[in-house]
Amino acid sequence: MPAPVRDIALLLGRVLLGVVLVAHGWDKLVDQGVPATADFFASLGIPAPEVAAVVAGVVELGGGALLVLGAATSVVSVLVVVQMAVAFWLVHLGNGVFVADGGWELVGVIAAGALVLLGAGPGRASLDHLVAGRRSRPRR
Repeated sequence: MPAPVRDIALLLGRVLLGVVLVAHGWDKLVDQGVPATADFFASLGIPAPEVAAVVAGVVELGGGALLVLGAATSVVSVLVVVQMAVAFWLVHLGNGVFVADGGWELVGVIAAGALVLLGAGPGRASLDHLVAGRRSRPRR
C-alpha cells in the first residue's frame, strides 16, 4: 500500500475512533456527570463505581482527544484496550454480540481500532510523528 494511502487511512481511523471516545467520555463526565455514571456503574456491579466512572471518563475524553491529534497514541491505545477489556469482562460478556442486547460489539470494535493503532502507529499526519522527527534530527 502506498504510504500516503496508509497515512490517510490511519488518520481517518484515528480521528473517528477519537471522536467516538470523546463523545462517550463527555457523556460520562459532563452530560450525565460522574455521580450518575457512578450510579449506573454500581447498578452493573462494577467495583469502586465512583473511581471507575472518573477513570473511564478521563480515558475516553482525554484519550480520545489525544488520538484525534495523534499524540501519545501507543499509551492511549493500551489504556483504551485495557478499559474495553474490563468493560467486556464485567458488563458485556454474557450478553452476546449485539449492543442492543447489552453485548460486546461496541467495546470490541473500539478495542480493535485501538489495537490497530497500537500495531500500525498513528501515521505521518500525527503529533507523534512530528515529535519523533524532531527527536531524530541532529542538534546544531
